Amino acid sequence: MTTPTALPAPTARRVLPVLGTLLAALLCALGFGATPASAHAALTSTDPANGSVVQTAPQRITLRFSEGVLLNADSIRVLDPGGERVEQGGPEHVDGKSDSAAVALRAGLARGTYTVAWQAVSADSHPVAGAFTFSIGAPSKTTVKATATVTEVDPAVEVLYDAGRYAAYAGFVLLVGGCVFAGVCRSSRSVQRIAVGGWITLFASTAALLLLRGAYTSGKGIGDVLDLALLGDVLATKPGAALLSRLLLLSAAAVFLAVLFGSYAREDDDRTRGERRDVAYGLGIGGTVVAVGLAATWAMAEHASVGIQAWLAMPVDVVHLVAVAVWLGGLAALLAALRSGEPLGRAAVVRFSRLAFASVCALVATGLYQSWRQVGSWDALTGTSYGRWLLVKAGLVIVLVGVAYFSRRWTTRLTDGPEPKKTKPAKPAAQKVTAAAKGGGSDSAERAAQLARQRAALEKAAGKKQRDADENRSGLRRSVGAEAAVAVVLLAVTTVLTGTQPGRAEAEQKQAASGAAAPAATGPAEVRIPYDTGGTNGRGTARITLDPGRSGRNTLDVAVTDAAGRPVDVPELEVSFTEKAKEIGPLRATLERRSGGRWQATGFQLPMAGEWQLSLTVRTSDIDQVTEIKNVKIN
Repeated sequence: MTTPTALPAPTARRVLPVLGTLLAALLCALGFGATPASAHAALTSTDPANGSVVQTAPQRITLRFSEGVLLNADSIRVLDPGGERVEQGGPEHVDGKSDSAAVALRAGLARGTYTVAWQAVSADSHPVAGAFTFSIGAPSKTTVKATATVTEVDPAVEVLYDAGRYAAYAGFVLLVGGCVFAGVCRSSRSVQRIAVGGWITLFASTAALLLLRGAYTSGKGIGDVLDLALLGDVLATKPGAALLSRLLLLSAAAVFLAVLFGSYAREDDDRTRGERRDVAYGLGIGGTVVAVGLAATWAMAEHASVGIQAWLAMPVDVVHLVAVAVWLGGLAALLAALRSGEPLGRAAVVRFSRLAFASVCALVATGLYQSWRQVGSWDALTGTSYGRWLLVKAGLVIVLVGVAYFSRRWTTRLTDGPEPKKTKPAKPAAQKVTAAAKGGGSDSAERAAQLARQRAALEKAAGKKQRDADENRSGLRRSVGAEAAVAVVLLAVTTVLTGTQPGRAEAEQKQAASGAAAPAATGPAEVRIPYDTGGTNGRGTARITLDPGRSGRNTLDVAVTDAAGRPVDVPELEVSFTEKAKEIGPLRATLERRSGGRWQATGFQLPMAGEWQLSLTVRTSDIDQVTEIKNVKIN
């Protein structure tokens, strides 16, 4: 680290455009890029199934999700046709597995259609909700609308919560990137303002998220944000603990900032070179711990903490977030330093260029892994919202790397140049005003103040002219400005991605919804199974009909024809059903011959809906026999 020199303080006007651009882009992304809170835990199956008809009342309702969910006392509500609740006790996880939820039902439930409304919090911190119906005995009219029982997030709370999330990411990037730039490249007043501004933004947004989360996940209004009961519920969850940990880490970060930009930045202290080196090592280790800890508060409570390979995804996500902060936050610090006109040596710019290159390499490696994990397939890359936003992000990264190439070219042309011309320090304006007031009254004091403003304007113009005289530095400043503009949009897209359902989970949810939305069977289920026993006249077709094709009592008809389509009797015929997922069966049907080539079993019981495996065994001679298997959907 180079020893900082006394620097002229940049004016607020030089830093505000950078922060203003960042805020405008984030608000723009909030306005058109953010989507409503969508389900991040996909409901993969229910028992009873959606739209199914069961002959006997189930003892409990069971839901299965694509990832873990957090439950509360009101997560599952079961309503009878009249709208009365019929569950008994509160919901709980099945066998301790967080990706399941079940609630017991009262005994003696009447026939009719029942509505199940559920709501929970996905393990990646997003609220999820839905509803479905099933019938006991036969469908009936119901006074309950499934969609009406789902709790929705208050729009005002949702907007504020999303804005807080975006601000938290921006604050983290500015804080970490500014500190790394100050410690490795160049410390100055403008860089300090970037880092401190990031700390303030991150602290304020985290505190706001902690207060808003209870209302966000429970469907409460903006007036319930300060409800201490909701805050207590939030702190008992993993996302709440992550936010609280972030606030504690920011307390340590405040001490780090005080040392980095305080006593360590002063070169006129009494410490020896060895002592300063020891402090630098301590700052490096402490800063790394704080930065990794802050990044972990996102990794432990969002997409990385759920799904496949969570043990690997969380540390990868931490590396990804820190690399983003070092690169983009460092760009903001570099741009602020260039715009302020501070003396910035070529060595400092080269060090940041190398640091940015290492960050990009880390981003590419971790980003590829995250993309595979969250998308899962080529179809999901273009067929889901997450996949499309990911393509936008990848395109922006390519553009940013291309712009960075030109910045690197300007960096190679930089020279430290001559030292700025030293001028005799002007008498402070306050002293001029005082002297003038003593000598000539109020008119002289006003004239002195006017002259002081003119001198300040001339000095500012002279400084800007001297700054712009260096063609290489002007080119670098323009190039870095373009990088920062692209980086702001990239950050906005990244924050939108964190609020979008991963492509893998969305694909699973669509698959589950297509299966769950299948209506109850309105007629018999029919299956045609060709067979070939290999012997003489061993080829034919068996047509199996299950009426009504639902769980409960069914009539099973089997019609066997030869290769020419004529009914044919066979010496032996067996039919059985097996539910592999539930390990039920095989259930063998007792067939009775009704006529030539036709057998029947009445009162055949299938205990539940699902994907059943039908096994047909046909024997055409003493030695010629074959078994054919086919899946049958039972509602």
